[in-house]
Amino acid sequence: MSSLKKPRITIHYCTQCSWLLRSAWLAQELLSTFAFELGEVALQPGTGGVFLIHCDEVLVWDRKIENGFPEAKILKQRIRDLIAPDKTLGHSDKTNN
Repeated sequence: MSSLKKPRITIHYCTQCSWLLRSAWLAQELLSTFAFELGEVALQPGTGGVFLIHCDEVLVWDRKIENGFPEAKILKQRIRDLIAPDKTLGHSDKTNN
């Protein structure tokens, strides 16, 4: 096993808005796609409409900045670009033409 620390994804979601299921689904998608590249995915409850996704200290998604929630495909691409740029995402890499 490598001595390098694997990245940690944190999904900070609003409990008042009932976004736990959305957060858990995205966590499952990331863990399935990056099973060997990630160290963990943490769900962090919050309030006030928060929906933030960080990879270690890097902000990957902010619902307020992005004006909505990430599609799994887009989130996977952003995470891949940070932690495993050479990894193929199969159908998630295909563009819709």
